[in-house]
Amino acid sequence: MSFSIIMTCLSLAALTRGEESKDSFLWLEEVEGEKALEWVESKNRTTAGLLKQDPVFSEINKNCLEIFNSKERIAYPHIRGQYIYNFWKDEIAERGLWRRTPFLEFFKENPAWETVLDIDALCKKEGENWVYQGASILFPDYDICMLRLSRGGSDAAVMREFNLRTKAFVEGGFFIDEAKGSTAWLDRNTLLVSTDFGEGSITSSGYPRIVKLWKRGTPLNSAKALFEGKAQDVSVRASIWNKPARSYVFITRSITFYRHEYFAFENGRLLKLDLPEDARIQAVFKGQLLVELRSDWETNGHVYQQGALVSIDYDRLLEGDRNIDLLFNPGARSSLGSISTTQNHVLVNIFRNGQYDDLVKCSLENGKWIKEKETVLEHGTLSVVATEESSDRYFLTYESLLTPQSLYYEPGQGRQQEQVKSLPEYFNGNDFRVEHYESTSKDGTKIPYSVIIAKEARLDGSNPTLLYGYGGFEVSLRPRYYSTMGSAWLARGGVYVTANIRGGGEFGPQWHQAARKGNKQRSYDDFISVSEDLIQRGVCSSKTLGIMGGSNGGLLVGVAFTQRPDLYNAVVCSVPLLDMKRYGKLLAGASWMAEYGNPDLPEEWAYIKKYSPYHNVVAEKTYPKVFFKTTTRDDRVHPGHARRMAAKMERQGHEIFYFENTEGGHGSGVTNEQLACMESLVYTYLLQLLKR
Repeated sequence: MSFSIIMTCLSLAALTRGEESKDSFLWLEEVEGEKALEWVESKNRTTAGLLKQDPVFSEINKNCLEIFNSKERIAYPHIRGQYIYNFWKDEIAERGLWRRTPFLEFFKENPAWETVLDIDALCKKEGENWVYQGASILFPDYDICMLRLSRGGSDAAVMREFNLRTKAFVEGGFFIDEAKGSTAWLDRNTLLVSTDFGEGSITSSGYPRIVKLWKRGTPLNSAKALFEGKAQDVSVRASIWNKPARSYVFITRSITFYRHEYFAFENGRLLKLDLPEDARIQAVFKGQLLVELRSDWETNGHVYQQGALVSIDYDRLLEGDRNIDLLFNPGARSSLGSISTTQNHVLVNIFRNGQYDDLVKCSLENGKWIKEKETVLEHGTLSVVATEESSDRYFLTYESLLTPQSLYYEPGQGRQQEQVKSLPEYFNGNDFRVEHYESTSKDGTKIPYSVIIAKEARLDGSNPTLLYGYGGFEVSLRPRYYSTMGSAWLARGGVYVTANIRGGGEFGPQWHQAARKGNKQRSYDDFISVSEDLIQRGVCSSKTLGIMGGSNGGLLVGVAFTQRPDLYNAVVCSVPLLDMKRYGKLLAGASWMAEYGNPDLPEEWAYIKKYSPYHNVVAEKTYPKVFFKTTTRDDRVHPGHARRMAAKMERQGHEIFYFENTEGGHGSGVTNEQLACMESLVYTYLLQLLKR
């Protein structure tokens, strides 16, 4: 590196340090610092005091709590051997029961559930605020598992071996201390582990970069390293796809959020799979890898389109020969959703027109793929929630914007699908209609959005309207039945709008990639165009329009209200990114540079700084009274983003609301009571600003 380049880098680093040294709010990044928590407590007290005194708060809180604790909720099944497992929370089991019931018992009106682990009792016994985060169960015996428990709902978790027969932790069993990591069972006495092994084992994003093979009865620090990634990678992890005939073991090196290297672990050796780095392995089925393509792939004299799902023979791929079949080709307004497998079928979920799902059932016979069945329900969402590898039975759900979710069971073997359970209506869907519109973004792109509005509503600009968006990481917003939103908002005269802006995955990888890095402003232009279109149609006015988003969506609404404060009268900004200069230095922020860019590079900071909310909020403008909310235990998006933005806006003379749950991770709380309280604060705020 030349002397001039070195001096330029040093000057930029000094400038950055200079900018940060002038920031008088950096102390709020001390997550559990005494001064910072005193500030949080003061803001919580003020916000809760102002909103809870409104009579509508207690009404909404009562309704939300009844919904969250309702016995009519669906007990979502997970098939493991002879049992169906479920995790359940209510007013008694506040932190939840991990429970199970025999398969056929599940279909009874009131199944007899056996408690496997009472999280509330465990918290009391161990003096911890444990939150259940799932379990990796040994296949095919299903008698032991690695249980994930986090403190306060953070992503980092403690992993402990648990015996499902004795329903107790295994004395002297596998134990991994708190970290962002994972385990996979190679066999009963061997784990593949990615965790914090000590100095140098974590990436700059805060995730493991090493996978080790750990034998029972040996200390973790003596485990054999199988693979090491680089410090600048996002993460490295192991995964195992268990099938009746054999298991497939992979190690995934995530170079960035969207680029990966896959290695097969065969006979003690790692073999790199010859796949495009931006492709994603979605499933393994009868010796075939099912791979989603995020860019065009030219191979074997053929071009497979971006967004396609292809099938590749695993053994031939290891031998250097690509044998590829096409399962799904995207259209202009369709995209690939989830992929699930049973013993003899692949269930392919396809999202169409931003409005509804198809579920296509495929089978492989004599080396040929056959499409067996297509389930189409307009304006709704189909989701496969449970399958098993030793049969063709599975469970799926259906819901729409105005139709409560129902759980269906597909027995397989040609038998009739049956409805198992349906949620009650928590608001009268017959009082509303759903409209689908398109706005025109700044560059001319048509942006679809859906509106739930009362049938009798007048388009005179008076309707209190809540616009929701996300627009990042190829996440699709699909039609959902929101019980608490309907009860708290729609039933009180509100209108609810969902915007399918670029950056999401509604229309495949190209819809996402059109609004990444240097083109991220397109997401915000799209969202603003929907806002303007709602006003032009008379659905609402700027005085009755509010916006809401969380995480990347928190950044979205942060940009929207700083760029166009004239459009909005309320903003719910949840667990947000807001300081886009420092985001890469905070918690998992470095892993998202493939989405936003690297603010430490001058050429990339040049476009990031134009929209970074923290750097564009000024004293001279008039902004809506923003409601910032986050959680202390969020170890994905640092709570310092919301804290510092709120403090800066107050210093500038702007009024804000701020509330921070002490636990909940990258969400709104842990217990149903916490969740109901947060929902009630939000909707009380929205009703105060938009309806009265």
